[in-house]
Amino acid sequence: MKRVDIAAWGAPEDVARCIDAPDLPPPGPGEVLFDVVAFPINPADLAFCRGRYRLKPPLPATPGAECVGRVKAVGAGVKRVVAGDLVINLQRENWAQRRLVKEADVIRLPAGVDLGQAAMIRINPPTATLLLSDIVDLKAGDWIVQNVANSAVGRLVIGIAKRRGLRTINVTRRDNVFPELKALGADVCLIDGDDLAVRAKQATGGAPIRFGLDAVAGEATARIAACVVDDGAVCVYGSMSGEDPRVPSSDLVYRGVTLSGFMLGRFLARRDAEAIERIYAQLVADVMSGAIHAPVGAIYPIEEIGEALRHAQRAGHDGKILVAPNGDF
Repeated sequence: MKRVDIAAWGAPEDVARCIDAPDLPPPGPGEVLFDVVAFPINPADLAFCRGRYRLKPPLPATPGAECVGRVKAVGAGVKRVVAGDLVINLQRENWAQRRLVKEADVIRLPAGVDLGQAAMIRINPPTATLLLSDIVDLKAGDWIVQNVANSAVGRLVIGIAKRRGLRTINVTRRDNVFPELKALGADVCLIDGDDLAVRAKQATGGAPIRFGLDAVAGEATARIAACVVDDGAVCVYGSMSGEDPRVPSSDLVYRGVTLSGFMLGRFLARRDAEAIERIYAQLVADVMSGAIHAPVGAIYPIEEIGEALRHAQRAGHDGKILVAPNGDF
């Protein structure tokens, strides 16, 4: 069985190696064995390889926050899935040809779902969904502002917000992505900069911006905070800068801006298994209807993991990089 391991922390393309690992045993009671059809390379996976992620297991370790798989066999007592079913795995270590997990760790997918899209459904779509539902009670017509708007989560936020009647200000580092974001439903697109709050106010005609999303941190958090109205809220869900968020105390103390953080696992843990399944069922329905679609930049075999990782880190690459460990799908 092929598997990707890292034996040291460092540049992902240097430390990740495709190795020959022992075959997995047949599934025991309550277990599911599945072939990994595809897995994406996410920013969190890159941070994991560098040793900068919140999880830092003993080495060697296998990365991989998400994947889509096809069930090969199930153990005694398994009732929710059968051989041949498509599943996503709620556990990690998915950069491999095969996985053996507990039945409770898989979500069954309907036949006919786009496999590339399914590989990317576990993290970014629920992140965008819960960011817009769990932090601020947003109403149709409300304005929100987000940076990293061209990211996978940012694009999903645009589409979800549009369907809910929310209006979005979308902040990026380059303007050549504006036409794509507008096509997704973005109301306003702006280049990041020190005068962001002034330009955002002009773009909304002075309408209050109730909520800000930040995935850059550092000084970028302060720029997003300056955009929101008094008693508004800012949520940090990433740190592309590698820095801690910085917000002037005047925004927090005198204007009453609230600053919070988001991690998908923490927000899902507030829900029971049935509620989590309902979230994913709706997201899968959105994928199958075309309401959710993430571009795919390239698909690599697992043996070329180094090149796949280099591609995933190129500036301005178009679409998510996927790996198909068991061949084309």
